[in-house]
Amino acid sequence: MHAPRFSQLDRLLTDTREFWQFMPFSSSPSQWEQSHPGLTTWLLGLDEQQLTHFKENPTELAMAVNEWLPQARALQALADLEVMPHVERIPPRGLDTGIPGRKWQQLQAFNGVLPALQLPWLEWCAGKGFLGRVLAATHNTPVTSLEWQQALCESGEAAARKLCLPMTFVHGDAFSPESGKFILSQQHAVALHACGDLHVSLLQRVADRQGRAVSVSPCCYHLIREKTYQPMSAVAKQSALALSKHDLRLPLQETVTAGNRVRNLRFVEVSFRLGFDSLQRSVTGQDTYMPVPNVQKALFNDGFAAFCHWAAEQKGLALPENIDFAYWQQVGEQRFDWVERLELLRQLFRRPLEMWLVYDRACFMEESGYKVTVGTFCDKPVTPRNIMIHAELKD
Repeated sequence: MHAPRFSQLDRLLTDTREFWQFMPFSSSPSQWEQSHPGLTTWLLGLDEQQLTHFKENPTELAMAVNEWLPQARALQALADLEVMPHVERIPPRGLDTGIPGRKWQQLQAFNGVLPALQLPWLEWCAGKGFLGRVLAATHNTPVTSLEWQQALCESGEAAARKLCLPMTFVHGDAFSPESGKFILSQQHAVALHACGDLHVSLLQRVADRQGRAVSVSPCCYHLIREKTYQPMSAVAKQSALALSKHDLRLPLQETVTAGNRVRNLRFVEVSFRLGFDSLQRSVTGQDTYMPVPNVQKALFNDGFAAFCHWAAEQKGLALPENIDFAYWQQVGEQRFDWVERLELLRQLFRRPLEMWLVYDRACFMEESGYKVTVGTFCDKPVTPRNIMIHAELKD
């Protein structure tokens, strides 16, 4: 049963809310110096090498901040998961045609930990049916692939015919009540990285129709239809935590798969946004953070001044002439340095919060009459979203 572990995580996350449930963009060092002087001094004293080291070693980070955050080590321990037993299932040659390399690794790893129940499969939010392709070929059992984009269905069908695989594509909306009819009592439903409410809807429908088995790897917890997170299980509904979409993004902020180009682009974008925010505070006299919409990354190539003019136009703000854009860009880069330190602190809570969400799903399935296993199906460099929830209906 996963409820006791959920309750432990819930208590610790609730007790430490001030260290993770906030907006780093709108938090200044002076505010932190008043409330947490020792921790702030330690954070500001980290050099780039130490920052990088602690980002990659959360256990050491938990030990380093123990003086101010004694709950950190317990949270890390509760977030640890066992690796699921793996069976080598070698797919036939040519099956990976058109599938990106890292995605192919994820598919094989996911398939390797799935129990062989000899049941037909339901592939939820199938896309082009990459996972279904692997399942059909290595288990010799038919696959129904549900996908709402007609073009992806057609592409998947063409590939399945060419590979002579027993796959049937269904053009349907996973959120529609009608999609429930595709969940059968003797069936194994699967979803690899179905976003937010999409994998939630699968779990709810399997539980409602008492399907035999379901295996999901959750992703993009923030992609929900409600404004705030809606707990699934009875135990989570008793929690004092209220999670915003901003909170739900926290587990997704790991960068183990990000290269230098991605990290450099993030530095430019975040420092530009922070620089503009400091500029608008000076112009408006309002000391509050002003969020700016998402933008095509190409705009950042035009420089900081161009970004500021675009952002001001988006927010209906008239900028004065003779702005020292170089100064405000430098302010943004300095603020980025502080935000990086706050994000380092919040990193301690990424996996624990993700496990809170995962155990909510696991507890929901247990409450619905299922035996549930939670574990990892691959190493983080293959994908940081490496958790599988597997549920089988009890006899």
